[in-house]
Amino acid sequence: MTIHDDLGLTLSGADSAGLTHYRRALRQFQCYIEDPVASVDTAIAHCPGFVMAHVLKAWLHLLGTEPEALAVARDCHTAAVALPATTRERGHLAAIGAALEGHWHRAGRILEDISIDHARDILALQAGHIIDFYIGDARMLRDRIARALPAWSPTMPGYHAVLGLYAFGLEECGDYARAEAVGRNGVELEPRDGWSQHAVAHVMEMQGREREGIAWMRENVAAWSADSFFQVHNWWHLALFHLELGEIDEVLALFDGPIHGARSHVVLDMIDASAMLWRLQLRGIDVGARWQSVADGWAPLARAGNYAFNDVHAAMAFVGAGRLDALDELIETQRAVLGGDGDNVAFTRDVGHPLVLALQAFGKGRYDETVRLIRDVRSIAHRFGGSHAQRSVLDLTLIEAALRGGQHNLAAALVAERLTTRPHSPLTRLFQIRLEPMRKAA
Repeated sequence: MTIHDDLGLTLSGADSAGLTHYRRALRQFQCYIEDPVASVDTAIAHCPGFVMAHVLKAWLHLLGTEPEALAVARDCHTAAVALPATTRERGHLAAIGAALEGHWHRAGRILEDISIDHARDILALQAGHIIDFYIGDARMLRDRIARALPAWSPTMPGYHAVLGLYAFGLEECGDYARAEAVGRNGVELEPRDGWSQHAVAHVMEMQGREREGIAWMRENVAAWSADSFFQVHNWWHLALFHLELGEIDEVLALFDGPIHGARSHVVLDMIDASAMLWRLQLRGIDVGARWQSVADGWAPLARAGNYAFNDVHAAMAFVGAGRLDALDELIETQRAVLGGDGDNVAFTRDVGHPLVLALQAFGKGRYDETVRLIRDVRSIAHRFGGSHAQRSVLDLTLIEAALRGGQHNLAAALVAERLTTRPHSPLTRLFQIRLEPMRKAA
């Protein structure tokens, strides 16, 4: 008997029991809650020939950029390619194969073609969207989802997730009003949808609406944080709002609690920990021994060399903690990556390696070098992934390096630039105050 999902897609090798667990895993992935790997493992145990269950498990292990997870994804791929499958399912397997080889752009294109032919394949949309994020393709973050929208309606399972994906794409393309409306709609349909919640937080971050952002995140904390594997990032967004307002005690409490209190060694969590401590350090805040535990988490990955965006956040921790040997290992690994294959070569060459060198220079007090290196890549930094909110740390580092290095005219120009987007920000005002004696001296 041929089994179909709730949206009419054929599922090779599935039975009704396996389908129940697969549906659960998909919902968990869409909301970023609970344990989708456990659910999909149960589906595979019921139906070892369930192709899309193996596919989902592979994506779950690939999309976190965890080096050790690649082996699991490879095993899933090996198991599934030997099974009878539809053309759509084989497309997923081809995309997984490309990602395993480090060809993220190719994987995204294959998923794009699946979505063109099967607009209701929510897994293709979500995996493709995350890949767009990793390769810094803001237009496809939006348009991959926009193309599929006519095939969806509010009564369909997973519609909230489609809205969340679209909201984030709209936000990264600067369409803030629509992004907020769509993201709020996603949360209304499914309060546990952490991606929709985060898309609205991004809008408020980009518009400098810190008080509204705090209220948005505080309104229903349990919905987006309870048993969520995305909660650290959403707590990080809340901390960003407090940081911009200069509410340092709140930021440190969030860091010591839900952001890093558990000392998570999950790469995506460590990125948030590094990024928050670096921002605090730029503001002259004594973060004490906090850098050490973050650097401990990054230390085993100094030679991973699989994603330049991760490298930059590892470098922040190594500089902050004074782990110069680990930083040297990371730089040596990046240089080796440049002679390899896969998309990370370009991510590293164009953006990641110069930024790691800029952070190294900052840590050594060579601020002119930091300024030069960041200015060289600032306009193309999207090429190694991340969001506008995440990459704003480069602007903050550049301003601070210009101030510390005595490049007062450049610092003033950068602060004037920041005034156009954050005119009422206490942090912007702090930069202006620091510039005033320099102007008088000139």
